[in-house]
Order: sequence, then structure tokens, then C-alpha cells
Amino acid sequence: MAAVRLISTSTVHAANDRASSGRIDLNTWDIRNLQIGYIQKGLLFPKPKLPLQYNSRLATTQHEDDTISFFVDCNNAGVLFIHAAADGVTISDIIKPVYVPSIVHSFFSLNGLHNYKGITHPFLGIQITDLADGIFIGCSINHVVADGASFWHFLNSWSGISKGSIYLSKPPVFQRWFPDGMDIPIRIPQSCVNVEQNNEDFILPPVRERIFHFSKENITKLKAKANAEMGTEKISSLQALLPHIWRSAIHNRSFDPDQETNYRFVVGARQRFQEIPDNYFGNAILGTFVTMKAKELVEQGIGNSAWRMNRIIAATTGESFKKVFECWPASPSFVTLSNGDALITSSSPRFNMYGNDFGWGKPIAIRSGSSNKFDGMLTLYCGAEEGSIDIEACFFPETLEAMANDQEFMHIVTV
Repeated sequence: MAAVRLISTSTVHAANDRASSGRIDLNTWDIRNLQIGYIQKGLLFPKPKLPLQYNSRLATTQHEDDTISFFVDCNNAGVLFIHAAADGVTISDIIKPVYVPSIVHSFFSLNGLHNYKGITHPFLGIQITDLADGIFIGCSINHVVADGASFWHFLNSWSGISKGSIYLSKPPVFQRWFPDGMDIPIRIPQSCVNVEQNNEDFILPPVRERIFHFSKENITKLKAKANAEMGTEKISSLQALLPHIWRSAIHNRSFDPDQETNYRFVVGARQRFQEIPDNYFGNAILGTFVTMKAKELVEQGIGNSAWRMNRIIAATTGESFKKVFECWPASPSFVTLSNGDALITSSSPRFNMYGNDFGWGKPIAIRSGSSNKFDGMLTLYCGAEEGSIDIEACFFPETLEAMANDQEFMHIVTV
């Protein structure tokens, strides 16, 4: 498949420089993401019939007591905008293969950067890649300044403006939330920020990605099965679906039956705090996990693991968010990637992905970049059909091949 050809690179600045000045102190939810990569998601469109209509930096303060604080310097340094072309590459070349073709990673900018690099690199990079019969819009956003909800908030707003909207339906709220009485800015020991790790060259592990599609009908059946096994009606569709893929992955990785495995996922704060509005633009999530022995996970059906997930989510209240938030500066820890015994979920099928119409119709597929890819990463998308869900599974090739031959797992997958 042909390589991506660079056509132009530019830096886009705010038209009103005065409106882009100031400082936004980052909070615990933001700073924890310093040592992982940018969020990278993109939209695939058919080639439009109409012609295309073609901000700040991370900053630190070093304090005399050997602590460091982080903030957004709204200096109008600009965002990266790239126009590129993948000559001869078609939409079918992207969506038809069993595995996501590696050229998709070339449809994104700012590849291989940890979020700490936002000190010297743009927070946002947009790459428009022309295909033979389509357009791919790849968006990379520094995870220190935005979570998944904020990422799609940006794309929803941009597409609305491109289509002719004069006013934003959800103007973003950039100022961070802090508990009453908390010292601002948050100061942490400089030794906690592993700059050397952030300067390492990025090497993508030998993993592949495959999109598994689950129809609304099959998800409904899976949900009913999980609830019936536990004698409840509280298990949600997603809480039933995630253990289904977890069980297959662990079974086909040939885990020791007594080995513990974790399923890590995030819980949103916006729904749990009255003080945090729906249009809060930043990070408002808390990571949590379910731990089970491999034999328990595989032998006990999806109901048990789905119920454990449900109970952990129910126990994650606003108070638990606040407690973690307030205790973090005294003993800082950062989000890291998997160590091989876990699955991690990112993104959410609740985000408005297929509603992004820039004026030439809705997208036909969603894909992600190379950032934060490792053996065990599961990225969730809403499906193109209402109520369906797509899961981008990132595993070593032998695991994906074994899962494809797992009849119990594939019975729920729509091919």
C-alpha cells in the first residue's frame, strides 16, 4: 500500500489573540495523564462533492522546594494542521481487511508523543488525508487537556461550525474544578515526573487491531443472559459486552488458571458532580478495575464478571472521586499502560461519533492512531447502526486469530 504523501503543513492561530491569553491551572485528573500518549481518533468520509473548506502549550513552574506545577499557557502558539494524500488508497482498502491496515496510523499527526511533550509541541494536531475516493480527518489531542468526552465535544463543535452553525450549542468550560480549600496550583515533587521516560523513542509493539461489530440485537441477548445468570436486571448492555470479550481474550491467551487478570476501565465524573457541567472541557474520569482469576472468569460465565463490574461502578460515587482527588498530591501516581495481565478499555459508545457532519455527509467509519497501543487495549465506538457497538481490539496476532476461531465469542459478533 502506498505511503502517505505530505502536501502542506501549517500552524493555525486564534484570530483574536486577546481571547487566547491567560492561564488554566491543571488539576489531578489532568496531571495523571502526563506519561501516556495523545488521544488519536479519526473519521472516514466518502470524497465530498463540494470543495473542502480548509492554541496553547503545556507549561510548568519550578518551585524552590523542589516541587513542580503544571498549567496551560494560553499563548496562542497555534495548533498543527497537515494536508496529506494517500495516493491510490481507497475506502475499501481501509474498511474491508480483517485487520486494520497499518497505513491508518499515518493518517494522524503528533505520533509517538507522551503528553508531557505538550511543553514543546501543540496540544492539537489535525491531519486531512485525501484518499482515492474519500477523506480521512485524523485528530490528535493531548490527554492532559482533554478526555474522551472533551475530544468528541471538540469534533462535534468543529463539524457543526463547518456545516454553518453560528453559535456553539455547548460552549466549552475550560476552567478546572478543584475541591474547596485545595491549594492551587497543585505542586508535586519534581522527582515524580519521569522526564527520561517521556524522552524515550516510541516503539509500537508487534500488535494488530481488529474491529469486532456487535449488533443491537446480539447485545440485547447478551445483556439478558448476564442478568438471568445473576437474577438481576441491573447489568447494563456494556457491562455484559465487555466481560464477553475479556473472557475470550484470557481464554485464548492461554493464561494459567490461577493467574489473576484485571479489567481496567474509567468512570465519568460529570454525572456524579453537580459542580461539573456536561460541557466541562478537560479530564473528568477516574480509573478503576475488576480482578478475577483466569479460571473464575472463563468458567463462571459472563454474569459473574458483569455483576462485579456493575458493583464497582455503583460504588464509585462523587465522594470517592473527591477522596482520590484530594489525596493524590501527597502521593502522586500516573496513568501507565498495561503490564500484560490486564485489558484496558478506552473511549465510549455513548459519544456522538457518527453525528460529525462537516457539510458533506456523515462518516462511514471511525479509526484510531498508534498512540497508546499495546497488547490488551480495547477501544469502544458506537456502531453506524443505532444501538450497535464496535470494539477495536488490539492484541498480538496469535490472540486475535484464536479469538476469531472461538465459536462462543464469534457467535455474538456480526461479521
